Amino acid sequence: MALNEDGHRYEIVNGELIDMGNSGAKHGYVCSILMICLGGYVLQQKLGAMFDSSTAFKMKSGNKRSPDVSFVAKERLQGLEELPDGFLEGAPDLAVEILSPSNTVEEIYNKLVEYFENGSRLVWVVNPKEHYVLVYRSSQEPDRLLKSTDSLDGEDIVPSFSLPVADLFQKLAF
Repeated sequence: MALNEDGHRYEIVNGELIDMGNSGAKHGYVCSILMICLGGYVLQQKLGAMFDSSTAFKMKSGNKRSPDVSFVAKERLQGLEELPDGFLEGAPDLAVEILSPSNTVEEIYNKLVEYFENGSRLVWVVNPKEHYVLVYRSSQEPDRLLKSTDSLDGEDIVPSFSLPVADLFQKLAF
């Protein structure tokens, strides 16, 4: 939390500070669409709290992970009048990773394993270049591959939330 304000995102993994760098415009645009659509729904329905990539979650291992978009259900926040200045313990109920060209398969797999070991119940891995979303309910393998003709479903984590996958990858139209 005492890092320089250099605009970079960091995670602490196995005791090392990992510079996650900055992401490109497409990455940020997809994050924003998800935050607006999912976040608006969560706020309106009073289901819990949404977080962006500047929020780190403290894992059992001591690692600090920062999904691109995350949701924590209100049940896990009961008793709090406001959120802490520090880290939330455990992984979010829903973690969203939006792939960047610099991401490796091993890096994403390690995040998935750690998210599920620390309480995540659903993870979406979004590929903005190939226009698909992988839906995970465990770190073993994806449960579903969603293409532009499909819809994201909040399942029992974000009940009744649905978003056409194509909305994540729409072309600019001004």
